[in-house]
Parts: sequence; C-alpha cells; structure tokens
Amino acid sequence: MAAAAPPPNPVPVAYQAWTSAAVPDWLNKGDNAWQLISATLVGLQSMPGLVILYGSIVKKKWAVNSAFMALYAFSAVVICWVSWAYKMSFGDKLLPFWGKADLALGQKFLIKQAALPETTHYHHDGSVETPMVNPYFPMASMVWFQCVFAAIAVILLAGSVLGRMNIKAWMMFVPLWLTFSYTVGAFSLWGGGFLFHWGVMDYSGGYVIHLSSGIAGLTATYWVGPRSAKDRERFPPNNVLLTLAGAGLLWMGWAGFNGGDPYTANIDASMAILNTNICAATSLLVWTWLDVLFFKKPSVVGAVQGMITGLVCITPGAGLVQGWAAIIMGILSGSVPWFTMMVVHKRWSLLQKIDDTLGVFHTHAVAGYLGGILTGLFAEPELCALFLPVTNSRGGVYGRSGRVQIAKQLAGGAFIIGWNIVVTSIICVVIGLVMPLRMPDEQLLIGDDAVHGEEAYALWGDGELYDSTKHEAYTDDTSLHPRLAATSGATQIV
Repeated sequence: MAAAAPPPNPVPVAYQAWTSAAVPDWLNKGDNAWQLISATLVGLQSMPGLVILYGSIVKKKWAVNSAFMALYAFSAVVICWVSWAYKMSFGDKLLPFWGKADLALGQKFLIKQAALPETTHYHHDGSVETPMVNPYFPMASMVWFQCVFAAIAVILLAGSVLGRMNIKAWMMFVPLWLTFSYTVGAFSLWGGGFLFHWGVMDYSGGYVIHLSSGIAGLTATYWVGPRSAKDRERFPPNNVLLTLAGAGLLWMGWAGFNGGDPYTANIDASMAILNTNICAATSLLVWTWLDVLFFKKPSVVGAVQGMITGLVCITPGAGLVQGWAAIIMGILSGSVPWFTMMVVHKRWSLLQKIDDTLGVFHTHAVAGYLGGILTGLFAEPELCALFLPVTNSRGGVYGRSGRVQIAKQLAGGAFIIGWNIVVTSIICVVIGLVMPLRMPDEQLLIGDDAVHGEEAYALWGDGELYDSTKHEAYTDDTSLHPRLAATSGATQIV
C-alpha cells in the first residue's frame, strides 16, 4: 500500500525558511523588512531631514555651513561605527558601561543572526530571568539600524554650535564624541550595561540620544564661545517653508525611530508609533497656544519646537505607556521646555552667556529628561513585560516597585548628564590645543562664502550686476533696513 502523501505546508513559500541559501531558518522576513525600513526612516530624519531643517532655520549666510555640518557628521559616523563604535556600544563588555572596540565589517559576523551578547538578564540566584536579545534578522540589519541612531545624535548636537564652530574642529569633534560619549550611553542603557540590568527605562533614546546630545551641545557651546554679536541680535530663518519640510521629515521619520526599537514588527511597535504621534501633536498644539496666549501670535518656528519636544519626550516611553499617558506627556512637553526656553533662559544669566543656537538644551535635554522621568511614572506593567528584561517593571502610578522606578530614571539621567559634561569638555579642550574651536572673525562676518566658497542662494541673475533700483536689497544689517528689525512676540530661536 502506497504511503500517504505529506500534508501541504500551510505557510506560503515566500515565508518559509531555506527557500534559498540567503534565507536561514532563523530569519523572519517581515521583521527584517521592518528593521531595514525603520533604519531608512531614521536615516531620512538626518539625510535630508535635519540637513534641510538646519540649512533653512538659520540666517542666510550660514545655510551652507549648517547643512554641511549635518552632512559631514552623518558620513563620518557611518565609517566610525562599522570600524569600532558598534562593538563599543553593543559588543562584549569591557567595563560595566562600555563594550570592547572591534570591527563590524566581516562577512561571518554580519550574516549571522543578530545578538546583543551582554543582554542576558539573571535573577539574584544566578538563574536566567530574560534570555539574550536575539532578533530574527541578521547582524547587518542591526548594525545599520543602530548606526543611524548614532548619526542623528551627533547631528542634533550640532544644532547648539551652528553659526560659529570652526568646521575643521567639528570634523575632529564628531568621531571623538561618538567614541567617548555616545558609545557609553548606548552600551549602558541598550547594549547590556549596568543601567540596562538595573532596569532604567529608555525605550528608544530619550537618554541615549536626546539627553546626551542636549547636554553635550550645551557644554560644547561653552567651550566654543558665542556667535558674533550681530548674529545673536538677529538670526532669522532664511526659509520657513523649508524649515517645515525638514520638520515634516523628522516627524514622519520618528515612526522608524520609535517603531523599530522592539527589533520586531510586533504590537509593541504599533503602540509606540501611535503614542509618538499622539504626544507630538499634543505638544505642538500646547506650545502654539502658549505663544498665542503670551505673545498674541502663533509662531511657525515655535510650532516646530513644540513638535520636536513632543517627539523627544515620548521617546523613552513610547512602547511602555498608554495613550492617555501620551497625551499628558504631550501637554507637559509642550509647556515645560517652552517655559525653560522662553522664561528661564531669558532670566538666568548663565544660560544667557552660553549661546545655544537652536535651543537644543531645551528641546532635547529638558524634553528627554522629562520624558524619562514621566516614563518612570506612567510605564504600564503589561507593556513593560513586552519589552523590558526586568520582570515586574512598572511606573509609579501602578504602585509596588513603581516608586523605585522613578528614582532609577532620575539616577540614569544623572549619569548621562555627568558623563557628557565631563567628556565633552575634555574633547573640546583637546581639540582646542590643536586648532581654534571658533571661526576667525572674518569668517564670522561673511559666513558661507568665507568658510566654503559657496552660498545657498543666487539672489540675482548669473553675471548680472546688482542694481539696487531693480532688486529689493537684502542685508543682515538691520540698521540699513529698519523694516527688517528683529520681530517681537512669538517664539524665537534662542
């Protein structure tokens, strides 16, 4: 009697393993596709998102330089990341807060299943509480996904020193800060370092990226020095519409920023993306209404700032909090950084002396730390169980161990703040021994043409002599243009 034919495989062939040598049994095609899409979305936040935003939100004479600082940082981080920085962030432990530097370029390493070797979590008796993080996609996807996070952290930092940092000093600063600052935060909180195992919550970079870049940016501004007096008095965006375009890329790209961090296309990613948009929209509206209430007019730049603070604030808890909590976080992220930027900054003499060009301290450091603390308050136990290695994790409003979580969040943020102040200061001092951190006065006066030999806009025709009777004159000197005097009222760049 002939043997019965085996039942047909219910899984479509496109989703089966071993359909080719490039599809091993551990590969989940959906997870891999989502991870690569998420990485691309985050990459687009920088290139071209922040390149456009920086190039358009600054004064015309700094458009090229500001955009180029972002472009250069993105490229430099990619090479440093695969050469040594990835393993320092997600490799084998060297110190409780640092991994061992090594290449992430070899074929055997990149095509195997992704793994974060230091993430195995143990009970006090030594038994395994949570196994090592092993996503169902290759190491190549993990390396690239984490690379674009590292790149945007450095680019966000650049927003503090636009309009005066020596471009050659910036070219040295990028790899040094990536190596000695970013990798420490990434390993400590994500790669299996001491803060990760202690249970500090940072879902997608409120501390690793935003708090670190905001504090490092403020520190760098102290060492670099301020913009020219004329630029500090008046620094209008050269293209508000393009500022909105860059901001839009930043907002939509946040779907990959927060949606990609569960390392799988699961329900936690869906929660994270929805919460991200809820908080960002709420924060934008609150910031805008505060501008209207206190300055009698809504500011487009202010709305962008409110959008950013909402995105930053929800990031450490995007997949860990409920929708109602995301609204509360949006209300606070639209009001607390607004208050520190519009009131505290203008009244505190120390902040007045430190020239943070785009207010990165307020939009990223304040909003990031705020988000981390609120995550410790609102993290929902069931959602925590979907994501965190520490069992019974919960926010303060859910009782029991939740009160301890707030203290952990405060301590974790304090470590990131302290490390960035010290390390960024050391980096700036060392670079300052080699070359000036600040541009010479001639470059500060002229801008892009002196620094790069290029300008953003050809305001009149090719080869045509400028004739003030035919063309509307433009100059940064407001004494020659009373109608262009600095506006009053709505949110201004700090």
